[in-house]
Amino acid sequence: MDNFQCNTAISNSSDNIRNMMFGLDALVELDNNKMVPAINLDNAATTPPFKEVIQEIERQLMYYGSIGRGKGQKSENSTEVYTNGRDIVKDFVGANSDIYTVFYINNATDGINKLASAFIESPEDIVLSTRMEHHANDLPWRERTKTVYAEVDKKGRLIVDDIKRLLKAYNGRIKYVTVTAASNVTGYVNDVHYIAKLAHQYGAKIIVDGAQIVAHRAFNMLGQTLEENIDFFVFSAHKMYSPFGGGAVVGLTDVLNKHIAKFYGGGMVEAVCDYSVRYLPAPDRYEAGSPNYPGVVGMLRAMEVLKCIGFDYIKNHEQILLRRALDGLMKLPGVILYGDNENIADRVGIAVFTLRGIKNEEVANFLAGYRAIAVRHAAFCAHPYVRRLTGGSDTSGSFCYPLEGMVRISFGIYNNETDVDTFLATIKELLYSEYLRHFARVKNNSVQLSDRLCIPYDRA
Repeated sequence: MDNFQCNTAISNSSDNIRNMMFGLDALVELDNNKMVPAINLDNAATTPPFKEVIQEIERQLMYYGSIGRGKGQKSENSTEVYTNGRDIVKDFVGANSDIYTVFYINNATDGINKLASAFIESPEDIVLSTRMEHHANDLPWRERTKTVYAEVDKKGRLIVDDIKRLLKAYNGRIKYVTVTAASNVTGYVNDVHYIAKLAHQYGAKIIVDGAQIVAHRAFNMLGQTLEENIDFFVFSAHKMYSPFGGGAVVGLTDVLNKHIAKFYGGGMVEAVCDYSVRYLPAPDRYEAGSPNYPGVVGMLRAMEVLKCIGFDYIKNHEQILLRRALDGLMKLPGVILYGDNENIADRVGIAVFTLRGIKNEEVANFLAGYRAIAVRHAAFCAHPYVRRLTGGSDTSGSFCYPLEGMVRISFGIYNNETDVDTFLATIKELLYSEYLRHFARVKNNSVQLSDRLCIPYDRA
């Protein structure tokens, strides 16, 4: 890959970072047919790409050839970029030890499913998860084996003592503890190194879903002691400004070599005979088929850009935006906020709320159609967690019903105070205007996604 020239004087200010983003000036159509730039407050779902990411993908595609399968110059170039990228990933997550390897994935869901299909050897295996998890870190386990869950408190924080209780109760029979590093609903950041210590004390390995942490906080696989080390870390590139289907699993090489995912094909074998197969060691045995080279290239460049901007700046910037948004929402009658909105030091830039008397889908559609503000509504692929936050009852043994859920705003590094203020002003208009509330209801019942246009356009 071309060497990335980091200029922190340019990169660590809001205006300059906005200039680093691709597509912020693209025009979208409001309900009044006016064309305006969108305001994206749905970064927890996916992020726009850095311009550097687009440019690096274009550069590398000029010299693209098959990965690990050819001897042409382009093939050798691509193979070198792809292989050396593993060290860039390891450095990004502080896995500076020979005990770890990296295999590439399409997204975190893909990675966790591969680990679950590899690691679960019997329906009698026990996995400890939590009620905070995204479905991607719940369903792959519960569909394969017995899964037990640590609870959350009334504010939505993970009850770590419940993890300790379950580990003690099962007394060494839990094989894996799987937990999110940061919630995609409330943004709470979990102390995964302490949880790793607890897991290791009872002979379990820890798997961390890092999808919501990699673009927001510096992460280190190594703890202060060996017991605090993370065993496996999974993340998606589309959450970190490279939405091209990339991602990675960083994990213990010796453990990965003892297992194999239920995903087979070319590139993962040393030899195939009529009645036997010899598989390559990790990481190759987890990468069957032709890889997503543009996704890997984009992810690697995004990591370099994020490190250049600096996670101290990113954390501070998000805290400022989150505090501003929460303070503004708390001043508006009719807004119901969820989670701990006073003590936010352990949260990335995510807030969830509802409006009394207005459906969440109506709110989301109104924000999009009236001001081109993109948010997420419903239950965010975390139904058990959202049910607890909104006061819903446990559905054990009863009909599992869909949720109305909440509305979520989530910040990226390019969002600014103007974005927050525009959002707050629009919510205030909706709450204070009977006409706009009626308009929101009517429009929500009739709007089709195809009714709103986008014009591909970037002024930069």
